[in-house]
Amino acid sequence: MNNSIWRKKPMHMFEQDMQKSELKRVLGKWSLTAIGIGAIIGGGVFVLTGTAAHYHAGPALALSFVIAGIGCIFAALCYAEFAAMLPVEGSAYAYAYGTVGEIFAWIIGWGLILEYAMGAMTVAVSWSGYFNKLLHLFGLHLPENLTNDPVTFGGAAVNLPALVIVWFVTWILVRGIKEAASANNLIVILKVAVILFVIIMGAFYIDVANWTPFIPAETLVEHESGEMLPAYGWGGIISGASAIFFAYIGFDAVSTQAGEAINPKKDMPFAIIASLLICTVLYILVSLVLTGMMNYKDITGDALKAPVAFAFDQAGQPWAVFIITAAATAGLLSVMLVMMLGQTRVFLGMAKDGLLPKFFAEVHPTLKTPWKSTILVGAVVSIVAGFTPISLLGDMTSFGTLFAFTMVCLAVWILRFRDPNRDRPFKVSGLNIIAPLGILVNTFLILNLGRTAQLFALAWLLFGLLVYFLYGKPRSLLNTRE
Repeated sequence: MNNSIWRKKPMHMFEQDMQKSELKRVLGKWSLTAIGIGAIIGGGVFVLTGTAAHYHAGPALALSFVIAGIGCIFAALCYAEFAAMLPVEGSAYAYAYGTVGEIFAWIIGWGLILEYAMGAMTVAVSWSGYFNKLLHLFGLHLPENLTNDPVTFGGAAVNLPALVIVWFVTWILVRGIKEAASANNLIVILKVAVILFVIIMGAFYIDVANWTPFIPAETLVEHESGEMLPAYGWGGIISGASAIFFAYIGFDAVSTQAGEAINPKKDMPFAIIASLLICTVLYILVSLVLTGMMNYKDITGDALKAPVAFAFDQAGQPWAVFIITAAATAGLLSVMLVMMLGQTRVFLGMAKDGLLPKFFAEVHPTLKTPWKSTILVGAVVSIVAGFTPISLLGDMTSFGTLFAFTMVCLAVWILRFRDPNRDRPFKVSGLNIIAPLGILVNTFLILNLGRTAQLFALAWLLFGLLVYFLYGKPRSLLNTRE
């Protein structure tokens, strides 16, 4: 019996898990890449671009996307090496379990639960907002008590669109991974097409004067809270990178699908890196088009809520607003799908190791999906999204993600020293530089998140430690195996 909190799951146990897996291996490299793109491209590109340009970077927003992308690529390369070496469901949780130790694996898994659950709730509420906006464009209006939570409405109310869409996504996920991947592929094709439309059409309405100066001189800007905070210059570019980081979250969801990949050792690294690079290029181009179509100082009021659509409206192309709003609605649907998909696969990995109840590891005999945990996740996400005012969840989601990124960079670095001769189908060159940079950049971005969100996230992690010591540690499979 090994009762230490630092005990590590032996590699042969991961291999046994892969051989005994009941999940269907139906995902090729392009389906996996589409899952990554589906998670990354959502409302962020249509919303955060305006906020970051006006309050942080100005026309140099493109440089903020470059810096955030660089921070992600360090983590993505480390994820890719691990995903090829340990192609099992559980993502960063599984990687840490095999290298750093059980307590670190638990903390990362608990952080991923925070990332995916809070992310899905936030996206569900955001989807409801875009859906209502889409209905308004067609002259349709739902009663306010059916589109708001009770606190926001000030009485009996439910955010019905948010609640319903979560159950629709849950139904797709229970039906099977092939069906979920097919639905995601269609949505990804649609929203990438619309983003290309924004880039190509918007290029005809760019006024290069809006890019001058490209990096405005640092000054104080009044935020919606009334505070005067520093913006622009290189400091603004860096703070802009922290502000738009949420738009990048998602490529790590690819690593949760290892149990359903046809050839995970080759396809996982490809999908992780390809999805991140594709989205980074699209984000940079969209930010250049947006800041070229309208002056960053004019992105205020309604323009902050839907900057890309507002820019086309200002350009005398109101019909484009329909296309962009519809694309944002569809885009958020696929983000929610991948977030909930990742959530259930992390649960599955932790339950297989005995750290969570077996309930979370039960796979449907016909559909080959973890249907019980999927329905439970759907129930929790729908209730919170339907009845709770969602605030700070963007930062809390970022906290869970950045924490996992930091730990993956640390774990892959440690394993290089501890087990240098292990077979690595994908090996990162210059890891002694890339891993420390990944740790530094992601830790720096954590420190730039809101203080309240940091405290909430810390409370969640402390609650997780309580669950681990009372339930997970005593029931871990490693308690009874050498």
